[in-house]
Amino acid sequence: METKTIVNLAKAIISNLERVIIGKQATLEQVLACFLSQGHLLIEDVPGTGKTMLARSLAGSIGCQFSRIQFTPDMLPSDITGVSIYNQNNRKFEFKPGPVISQIVLADEINRATPKTQSALLEVMDERQVTIDGESHPMKMPFMVIGTQNPIEYEGTFPLPEAQLDRFLMKVTLGYPSMLEEIRILESQQLHHPIEDLKEVITSTQVTKAQTLIKQVLVSQPVKRYIVDFVRATREHSDVYLGASPRGSLGLFRVGQAMAAIRGREYVTPDDIKDIAEQVLAHRVIVQPAAKLHGVTSSMIIRDLLDTVAISSSI
Repeated sequence: METKTIVNLAKAIISNLERVIIGKQATLEQVLACFLSQGHLLIEDVPGTGKTMLARSLAGSIGCQFSRIQFTPDMLPSDITGVSIYNQNNRKFEFKPGPVISQIVLADEINRATPKTQSALLEVMDERQVTIDGESHPMKMPFMVIGTQNPIEYEGTFPLPEAQLDRFLMKVTLGYPSMLEEIRILESQQLHHPIEDLKEVITSTQVTKAQTLIKQVLVSQPVKRYIVDFVRATREHSDVYLGASPRGSLGLFRVGQAMAAIRGREYVTPDDIKDIAEQVLAHRVIVQPAAKLHGVTSSMIIRDLLDTVAISSSI
């Protein structure tokens, strides 16, 4: 595998993103790993932490078409996917594409839409196409949906169902910057926003090639066993009502390959899996109601399993 190709690509994209998103290198690495794994990303964070800027910056860095969908309770599925309109001049139906027909799609405040509208994304996220009146319209690659939601505002929202959450390969948070980082943000935006100067550093063709290359990263049998042991442990934990599915195992497998490639290796280590376990699995785990009352969260369970699932028993 052309390891240097992936490393150089990753450095170029992350360096470009850091001009806009300051002080979040580890998160940017995770976001890039998700993108190179051909997955979709859910960002849950408070307003003003850079969720929209991150999506715009990623699209601008790789020269991809960017589309933003502002979700609201009155939005219809056709507002997202598009609609066929009858043309009286040629007496034919013509497809008018919706905003999801793009490459980097920002589903902003996705939990504000009704379940019916949210479900309009299921096909496009899973199959990279939309079907209107029996006709399929494939997405242009590379393709990624970045969903955002506010973790503290629940009025007028519709929590994403498990099937929808499971379509997101990773869930990340940006969090507040440190004091020095916030000062840098003030200085960087004194005259204008740095995203205005953001240039394309990698072509979409190079990204598509990289997405193919990372699949060649070696995942040894012992590491595969560790992945499966870890995911099975989420199903057997006493505080878990519903554990991660085999899609979670595959997610760890794919993102582990991407993380190894970004770090310049042609093989996956258990540490690669540990570094992305919470982001890949936490949103797929449903906590027991009784445990939830005691403040137990899915992230806490994953962190607990990181300490208890023994690598030595798998290798």
